[in-house]
Amino acid sequence: MDSANQDINLNSPKKGLGLDSLDADAPLEGATGNVGAGLPPGLTEDEADELRLELTKVEEEIQTLRQVLLAKERHAGELKRRLGLTPLSELKQNLSKGWHDVQTSTAYVKTSEKLGEWNEKVTHSDLYLSASATLEDISRSDAYKKTQETLSQAGQMTTAALSNVGTAISRKLGDMRNSPSFRSFEDKMENIKHKVVGSRGSSDGLQSPTGTNSQDHAPF
Repeated sequence: MDSANQDINLNSPKKGLGLDSLDADAPLEGATGNVGAGLPPGLTEDEADELRLELTKVEEEIQTLRQVLLAKERHAGELKRRLGLTPLSELKQNLSKGWHDVQTSTAYVKTSEKLGEWNEKVTHSDLYLSASATLEDISRSDAYKKTQETLSQAGQMTTAALSNVGTAISRKLGDMRNSPSFRSFEDKMENIKHKVVGSRGSSDGLQSPTGTNSQDHAPF
């Protein structure tokens, strides 16, 4: 009984106080017994203690690494700020690097090679060569040449027709100006112009003597 109490009190917060404190550790004895009873099968209390101690050390190391990582990130941000690296420039660099990685990747190289092989097979296939030969034969055929000549002649005829229409309109306008009716109309407009100008001149002549008499009879 005494040896059992001593083993249990090794994990007690009051371990090493002596046998006089065994009664004070009585509640912890039951708790420790419960922990031991809840251990997985095949795991002793000593092994559990070692695992708990190792877990505590690992958690402390994780916390330390987080603090170190945070300090490194702050230092990297300060260096980027001093170098003038903005988020936009970093994005451009990442995109450029990503595209370079894609181009140099094995999948991209294999795909490019495969497409090149397919293109070569298609261009050297009998169907492609036959279609190319057929198009070449069509372009050299008499029907194609006649059609091309007909279209060329139609374009020239259309241009000549439009030119003739413009010439005819210009000639018609010239004939209208030289016609007697147009000249009579032009003479009438000229007479109206002379009458309007002459009436304005006569009114100016009537007002000028009056102005002279008023100046002559002025008291000063």
